[in-house]
Amino acid sequence: MPTKQSLTQKNIRLSERAIEKILLLAGISSVVLIGLIFIFLFKEAVFFFQTASPFDLIGKWVYDEWASKNIFNMMWQAVSKIPKYSLVPLICGSFLVAFPATLISAVIGIGCAIYLSEIASNKTRETLKPTLELLAGIPSVVLGFFMLAVVATVVQNLLGTKFRLNAFVGSLGTALCVLPIIITISEDALRAVPKELRDASYALGATKWQTIFGTVLPAAISGISAAVILGFGRALGETMIVVMATGNAALITLNIFSSVRTMTANIAAELGAVAQGSEHYYALFVVGSVLFAFTFILNIFSEIILSGMRRKLRM
Repeated sequence: MPTKQSLTQKNIRLSERAIEKILLLAGISSVVLIGLIFIFLFKEAVFFFQTASPFDLIGKWVYDEWASKNIFNMMWQAVSKIPKYSLVPLICGSFLVAFPATLISAVIGIGCAIYLSEIASNKTRETLKPTLELLAGIPSVVLGFFMLAVVATVVQNLLGTKFRLNAFVGSLGTALCVLPIIITISEDALRAVPKELRDASYALGATKWQTIFGTVLPAAISGISAAVILGFGRALGETMIVVMATGNAALITLNIFSSVRTMTANIAAELGAVAQGSEHYYALFVVGSVLFAFTFILNIFSEIILSGMRRKLRM
């Protein structure tokens, strides 16, 4: 006859198996969901290119219609007489916001991570790290409104910019969203460096700062790189801040103080007012597909780097 202890152990094993099945189901569901999103986006985007070739019919109307579908014609004018749906100004705007935002957040975030991991006391770390991570909980629309109402005016008064809303203001707001990601992952990567490496550096006579920059940072560079890449992907995918703070002008420019329009802002601004099944509707799905491809590739790349770092730590 089974004892009470054996029944308890059996119940524990059954509970563990049930939890394993639930977690497995959750993982499979996530993969399936991402696959369905991928299929839906690209299926809708394909319809944009299903038009007659200009060589099939003769006439200016056919040529103009075909020309409007050239996504590399350098203009996005969805409501003009001859609509033009170029991705170039949107991609340019997205990167003009994402690159500076990632650079700003990487410099500040890695510095914060070094302080939390190598310098701060345990009490300071336990207080400061959750406070910094609270930035991730601030709604992006609140940050966007703050950039629109306050920061844009301050930047224009200080720098004398022509455009009050521009890529730089959007970058500052986006950097606040990216910062918690870079701080958290970088700090974890730094703390994962074995203590023996630090002790060996000190034994050779290195100072604390020499140990940090000569030993700890090189050992954690893979994790820090993954944090920056993930932050860049997050910056590319930001919507509300860039809708409110960049000016939404689809211009091809390298001037960070110029108004721009990002891919996410373009979708958010136009998808709600476009007729379903129209040429404009499918053009927006082309934009979404390109954005999805960019962020998907960046996430895979960062995961490969993190996986390599974990393997090295286990060795």
